Amino acid sequence: MHCNFASLLVAAFLALPSIAQSDEVTFDSASADIQNQLELAIAELAELRDRIASETVPLSRELSALEAELQEVRSEYDSTVRLLDGRTLDLTNLAADIKSRNDEASYLNNLLSEFIRNFEPRLHIAEVQRYGDRIEAARIAPESSNLTPAEIYAEQIKILDLALERLEDSFGGTRFGGTAVDDDGSVLAGQFVLIGPAGVFLADDGRTGASHPDPRANSLEPSMLSFINPADAEAAQALVQDGAGTFPLDPTLLNARKIEETEETFLEHVQKGGPVMYPIAGMFVAAMLVSILKYLSMLFTPGASKRRIKRLGAAILADDSETALAEARRIGGPTGRMLADGIEHMDHPKELVEEIMYESVLETKLKLQRLLPLVAIIAAAAPLMGLLGTVTGIINTFKMITVFGTGDPKTLSGGISEALITTKFGLVVAIPSLIIHAFLSRTAKGKIDGMEQAAISFTNVLAILQGKPAEEAADPEPEEMTPTSAAAEETTPEDGED
Repeated sequence: MHCNFASLLVAAFLALPSIAQSDEVTFDSASADIQNQLELAIAELAELRDRIASETVPLSRELSALEAELQEVRSEYDSTVRLLDGRTLDLTNLAADIKSRNDEASYLNNLLSEFIRNFEPRLHIAEVQRYGDRIEAARIAPESSNLTPAEIYAEQIKILDLALERLEDSFGGTRFGGTAVDDDGSVLAGQFVLIGPAGVFLADDGRTGASHPDPRANSLEPSMLSFINPADAEAAQALVQDGAGTFPLDPTLLNARKIEETEETFLEHVQKGGPVMYPIAGMFVAAMLVSILKYLSMLFTPGASKRRIKRLGAAILADDSETALAEARRIGGPTGRMLADGIEHMDHPKELVEEIMYESVLETKLKLQRLLPLVAIIAAAAPLMGLLGTVTGIINTFKMITVFGTGDPKTLSGGISEALITTKFGLVVAIPSLIIHAFLSRTAKGKIDGMEQAAISFTNVLAILQGKPAEEAADPEPEEMTPTSAAAEETTPEDGED
């Protein structure tokens, strides 16, 4: 309808020029014609409007229905989107929750595994027989592919129940059957009674003993140490049989007894050092014997006091050889003999007297220092002998390791004892020998120094005597003679007297 009306309008306007140009068409006819066409167009427009109006209502209804349906679909879409977002959020939260639960499960699994690993070492060795199967089942459960996670947890939780059960039993003690190894190494069946870490064992043959919490070497069986006190054995037997009584408790858990068993005599300790201990002992005896003999010989070797040296000098200045010789003999010892030899040769030149006295000093020095080098050699050789014992002991230890391995420390203790004991006694011999050698050497040097001082004093007095005129030499009472060094040999006779 719109197209027809538009085409009529276009035709009317197109016809206007042609009407104006036509000489035959008058204005009135053109106006009438246009008026007719206009009426037709208006009628056609009215018809077209009626048709539009008749078609608009159904289309409007249809559009309203479609808009309502669109709104419903949009609502459904929004609801679906919200539901999907909610489910996505729930799924994310569920995944996070699952991850958290898996982490907790892994943590609990590790915690239970760690508890199981630490639970067995804390058990008394006798309890390992009692709970060993259950602990082993819980230990291998996480590695089993036939068990579900729930079954694995069930096996591990049993250990917690076992620990709680054991904790309840520990308050009042527990009694159960098992086997133990006695002092001779025999495996005996019987009954255990445990109160905390302490326990006693009653064998089926009637023997009783304390159950040590640690197993014997190379054995997984608990050890049984027999009671030393018969009263303890009777109390333990009554306790196991009746389930009540006096518990023979050792607060040290038998460690004091084990330490007591390791005690040994000095001779046993020395014998553990092996064959190297014999030369070390020989060197010790030789060093001590030589030291004692040398000390006694030096102790009974008298020295010369200053007072006697002054008396001797006064007698020499008085040219009284008999009195001087008597004074020298009163001094005694190597110093007295040296001075006596000097007095006997007073008439000879001073140089000859010095050589005679120096010979006596050398002779005494050799006697005093005799055998002292032996003590020094022992002081140096004893640590080397100890080191030799250490090397041989280590060699024996490695031989034992080659044969028996490192599982049993007792098989290695012999070589280790030999290695350490020889070193110890080597130092025990060397340190006193070194100190004694230093002491004796210093004592001998003091004796020699005293002789040398006496000899110098004698030769100085002799030089004064030989340098005096005859009438001064005859003076029987010189006041005092004080030269004490070799420098006094250069003094004048006047300077030698006070």
